[in-house]
Amino acid sequence: MTMTPKAISLTLRVWRQSRQNAKGSFKIYRVEKISTDMSFLEMLDILNADLAKKNEEPIAFDHDCREGICGMCGAVVNGRAHGHEPGTTLCQLHMRHFSDNDTIVVEPWRARAFKLVKDLVVDRGALDELICSGGYISVNTGGAPDANALPIPKDKAEAAFNAAACIGCGACVAACPNASAMLFVGAKISHLAHLPQGMPEARQRVLKMVKTMQDLGFGNCSNEAECEMECPKGISIVEIAKLNREFIKAALA
Repeated sequence: MTMTPKAISLTLRVWRQSRQNAKGSFKIYRVEKISTDMSFLEMLDILNADLAKKNEEPIAFDHDCREGICGMCGAVVNGRAHGHEPGTTLCQLHMRHFSDNDTIVVEPWRARAFKLVKDLVVDRGALDELICSGGYISVNTGGAPDANALPIPKDKAEAAFNAAACIGCGACVAACPNASAMLFVGAKISHLAHLPQGMPEARQRVLKMVKTMQDLGFGNCSNEAECEMECPKGISIVEIAKLNREFIKAALA
């Protein structure tokens, strides 16, 4: 027997802002008969289709793969980055996690380093600048077969893999009361610090990335742990501890 998807109706309070320096405000919209099988972004698609029919400006929001991989989507839903469901991006948040006639508040990431572009869209280019400052390996490690032939202990390989799961969505920054990027930077530093290919540049990498993080206006970590709670890939604040250890070693050297 085929089950008919349940439909719900919702009131949305969505942040609307035409450009960075314009005055923004919350606008109220009503959406009806939303299938609980839809994702949050599909619900926004339905709303935008209705707005277009009324010759109103659609809501701008970021998205790409819609599979929880690219890190493009992101908004604060009822005060939580990516919404209240753990381990999910906004595109993976399904409407079955809401109730009929709920009121949902949707707003963009709020951080000094993330300049608002329009509505729910922010410029997360600061994360790209952090990667460009040192989150890579420039030494020649040979071809893929040579790299795979390097013996790496299982615990080190798993630690590197766990840190590399970061998709750079910026939820950690949006969730942090200080708008810190320490979890993002910690994941990148830890990923490469566990691998032999990353060791030749380890010291200069951590010093450059921390300096760039400060220059871009990100706040400092105060161990609130909201970043870990809201990270859709479950990156642990252990990576921040690893970042701090790597930074101290590099600074003393």
